Amino acid sequence: MMAVGYFLIAIPSPTPTPNKTLFLTLTCIGLFVIAFGNGLFKGNLQALVGQMYDTPEYGKMRDSGFSLFYMFINVGAIFAPLAAIGVRNWWLERHGFQYNADLPALCHAHLDGTINTAASESLTQMATKVSAAPVTDMTVFAKDYLNVFTTGFHYAFGVAIFAMAISLVVYLVNKKNFPNAKKVVVGEAFDPDAIHMDVKEVKQRLSALFAVFGVAIFFWLSFHQNGLTLTFFAKEYTNLDLMKVSIGSLTLKGAEIFQSINPFFVVFLTPIVLAFFGRLRRNGKEPSTPRKIAIGMGIAALGFLIMSVGSYYSNLPLHKAINPEEGGVPLAESLKVTPFLLILTYFTLTVAELFISPLGISFVSKVAPPQYQGVMQGGWLGATAIGNSLLFVGAVLYDTIPIWMTWTLFVVACTISMFTMIFMLKWLERVAK
Repeated sequence: MMAVGYFLIAIPSPTPTPNKTLFLTLTCIGLFVIAFGNGLFKGNLQALVGQMYDTPEYGKMRDSGFSLFYMFINVGAIFAPLAAIGVRNWWLERHGFQYNADLPALCHAHLDGTINTAASESLTQMATKVSAAPVTDMTVFAKDYLNVFTTGFHYAFGVAIFAMAISLVVYLVNKKNFPNAKKVVVGEAFDPDAIHMDVKEVKQRLSALFAVFGVAIFFWLSFHQNGLTLTFFAKEYTNLDLMKVSIGSLTLKGAEIFQSINPFFVVFLTPIVLAFFGRLRRNGKEPSTPRKIAIGMGIAALGFLIMSVGSYYSNLPLHKAINPEEGGVPLAESLKVTPFLLILTYFTLTVAELFISPLGISFVSKVAPPQYQGVMQGGWLGATAIGNSLLFVGAVLYDTIPIWMTWTLFVVACTISMFTMIFMLKWLERVAK
């Protein structure tokens, strides 16, 4: 299902679009099919991993198992943005253009007639630099550049189709080795009634899970700004010339490179975090899963505090002052911040993620009544989805208040989540036993 959805998204649409309603509908259908396939895939996969640790022998290693599971998810996530950038930039270069992060907004502003004189001069200078052919008509250039730019992005989604095919083959080859709760258990016939708990205990467990889901919403609202406002910040306020990656004759340059930093840190840090918790476990000092999640919330608050302080002392202007579509002029490269501000922030947020995301999945696997394992894993993903749906809050703040204040509000959100988890700590630890 996901492969079909990616195929629909990979079909190029002309830019500027002659029929916005038609192509927006096609895009939404593709996104729905991807989401539907992911709904079938992800929650059940997490339930499957949890079943591997449903025995006393392996139960104490559940957190580590889910951390490894999470690490391998992110191995793919390292290469996904690089592949997308590579395909898009290859398509641009094939048509005689180079990538420039500020150009799409300037081109749209020019075509919409909202561009001012200063921004128009910037567009002319940038167009001359990125185009191999002489630019004689700025309207023609703007249409050509946007059309090639977006077509390259459409083709980049095609890479995911091959990834889905490989994933399906790996699953089918190894399917016989995965646990199945409906098969014979320890030589005895499977009894469906054996997995049911007392109604009171089921209610307690579900209540604890929904409480954690509620807290997780605010974390995901903050953390997944890495796909929205933090990416805007990378494109508009960060010196991307310091983030070039060259592979042969192809240069990978773009704000999307930052999307590979988080999964890279996940893969790099997971063995370190596992070793740290393993040592604590051997010494009988390993924190409970709810306690780890609370610590992760505090670390996430620290990550956004770094962004807030860095943005404040960089004296960055309001977003509308540099947005061509609102009459602004893109920020000069000399005034943009070092990419190390974002890299340090991503490092800190990744540590927080390793304390929350895989361990949250582990907590669900541990606490959910057996008959509701898949549904409750879906509940964790649902909380993630609600947090993602609220990402627009970050976009609204990003456009209306100073940048440093935007990050400060996420510091507050993560801090409130941390104290809420601490308040519920004893109850959650009791339910999880």
